[in-house]
Amino acid sequence: MSVAARLSASLADFGSRSIVTHAIMAIGFAGAVVTGLFVQGQIGLISMVAFINFTAGMWICQSVHSLGNATRDSEYNGVLMEVLRRV
Repeated sequence: MSVAARLSASLADFGSRSIVTHAIMAIGFAGAVVTGLFVQGQIGLISMVAFINFTAGMWICQSVHSLGNATRDSEYNGVLMEVLRRV
């Protein structure tokens, strides 16, 4: 089985996609914080705003995605329960 097929099969579950989306949001927000604290001047400000906007966009994507999942009968109970179930 190819790597792409295995990745596609593992992301077929909504909980897996939700964890990946939340991880991307966390990385984006961490990038905003680090950029805001350590990059000086206009470049730092613009980069921080770009990271925050990216994180907000991912939040909207996750919200729309979870609304679509709510119409199906699934066992998804939120990202925290997914993480606890996998640990």
